[in-house]
Amino acid sequence: MNGVQFDALREAAPDGVACDGLRVEREANGYVFETPEETRAGLDAAAFEATAAANPWFVSNWHYWQGIEDPARRAYLRWLERADEHGVRERYEALATGVRREWGQLGIKAGLDGDGERIYELRHAADADREIDALDVRADPLDAREIATEDPKGRYRPLKTAPTLRRGWVFAALDGRDLYRAVDYFYPATVANWFREREGDLDVTHYRETATRQTGIYGIVDGLAPEAVGWLAEACCVDSQCLKRREWDESEAEALGVPRGDGEFPCREPCSLVIAAARKLTLLEREGTRTYEFELTPSEKEQLEALVDTVAEGRIDDVREADLGEGANRYRTRFLRAKRVDGEGRLCGVPTREDDRGEDGGDDGERED
Repeated sequence: MNGVQFDALREAAPDGVACDGLRVEREANGYVFETPEETRAGLDAAAFEATAAANPWFVSNWHYWQGIEDPARRAYLRWLERADEHGVRERYEALATGVRREWGQLGIKAGLDGDGERIYELRHAADADREIDALDVRADPLDAREIATEDPKGRYRPLKTAPTLRRGWVFAALDGRDLYRAVDYFYPATVANWFREREGDLDVTHYRETATRQTGIYGIVDGLAPEAVGWLAEACCVDSQCLKRREWDESEAEALGVPRGDGEFPCREPCSLVIAAARKLTLLEREGTRTYEFELTPSEKEQLEALVDTVAEGRIDDVREADLGEGANRYRTRFLRAKRVDGEGRLCGVPTREDDRGEDGGDDGERED
């Protein structure tokens, strides 16, 4: 507790103070100072100051939280230090060494600076054990926008909540306001929606409602069949693709039988990337099925299945060139192409469409080049 904190407490006492077990009032016969451990009443000014000085954590804690007016930021910062799980003394002991939590791929450590004020460190969760000197130290929360723009390979990240955040940086000393800003730059609106969900105010817009309000080239997405909406969610909205926890379904009455994800923050409606994917898939789903006949060995069939799975799960880079036991191995795939794909790029030389044979077979759906 410092002089500023005590002066603020004394000024607030006539109106009453209540925070995390601390209660302070000014009554006709003196001050009341109550904590979970003791209650002292009828205190004169000197005794009141001495009692406050003997309970610095409670005064400092009250002073910090009463200065945060934004309810979402306040709730989030309290969540970071597990304020609803531990008492004030326990929390300050933990803050002295640092309290760590994860938010998506962000690792956040809440601690105390030399003056006993809260300070926050923000880095990639996978860099939790790296020394600060080995990281790119940042100070301006706005830098989070630049960090979040590209993935580790330098490619643009159209979905900020994809699990592709690059590593190697740290914001070493942020106050609560700047931490909140940086987190919002990394994962826009996630804290706000998390807070709305906690308060029971999260407004969820399901796929069908989102689809019916689309216009222009996206107006067709309402034509996607219910089972295809499930495949869409399975493709785009699981933990391996997005760190949000999906709360929307096909409609309010029809739930999707697809995992919702385990993320801390909710997804309240299909995002623009999902709608863009839905447009393409709607066009593809218009095509009628055809029967093709191929000659493949059992191992070649299994290899094609492994290729699909490896690409879908983003594991291509994990397949080593020397590991010829993997179906997605580059050399095995090139061998399969040399053996089974003709000079026109057709599997086993089988035409894909009637017009591939030079005939006027037409197309069963709208094609998009």
